[in-house]
Amino acid sequence: MPISVCVFDAYGTLFDVAAPARRFASEPGREALAEVRPRLAELWRLKQLQYTWLRAAAGVHADFERVTRDGLDWAAAKLAQEGTPLADADRDALMDIYFEIDAYPEVPDMLAGLKADGRATAILSNGTPRMLRAASASAGISDRLDALLSVESVGVFKPDPAVYDLVGRRFGVPAGEVLFVSSNPWDAAAATGFGFRTLWVNRSGDPADRLPWTPEREADDLSGVPALAADL
Repeated sequence: MPISVCVFDAYGTLFDVAAPARRFASEPGREALAEVRPRLAELWRLKQLQYTWLRAAAGVHADFERVTRDGLDWAAAKLAQEGTPLADADRDALMDIYFEIDAYPEVPDMLAGLKADGRATAILSNGTPRMLRAASASAGISDRLDALLSVESVGVFKPDPAVYDLVGRRFGVPAGEVLFVSSNPWDAAAATGFGFRTLWVNRSGDPADRLPWTPEREADDLSGVPALAADL
């Protein structure tokens, strides 16, 4: 069954989740933060994801803007314990930057290649519609995406199957015609279980998660997605 739709996770897949902390820490006067910037980015992302899973498991939904801020506030509290406090104004500035998050460099050309081949493209993300519109516009890729699909439509975070079902509801295609791409191994694995063809973008060379399913393919960046979609 040929691939007709290519769907991407947003944060960590198309958009670099380390970019807000990196950009913020590079500004003059923030030398102390620059030293702990990788740890800030790591802690923030870790708690952001953990809070999505915990809220989904508990059935207590809050949108991704709230979850992202909660993760940042926890990371700031941890850094303060370690001797590098972040003022409220700093956290506000980091959240503002998150709405203008950088795309990975290969993303625009990769999406253009898919569109040139006649394939539909979409984001399927925990992010709110407002976050996804802002990030896509800031990265200059809005015109290369046919849909921005947010979990807010179903009120639960990934990897709930209701989230993956949004693709079929939007495009009207069977799961086997969808290539789903994510940098999160658990996300790509769950999408495999749902019936999508899948690619795990493993930029850091991590081991696979121990789950009932495994991603079908693995790559270290997104540049080969058009060729993969043509070959599947």
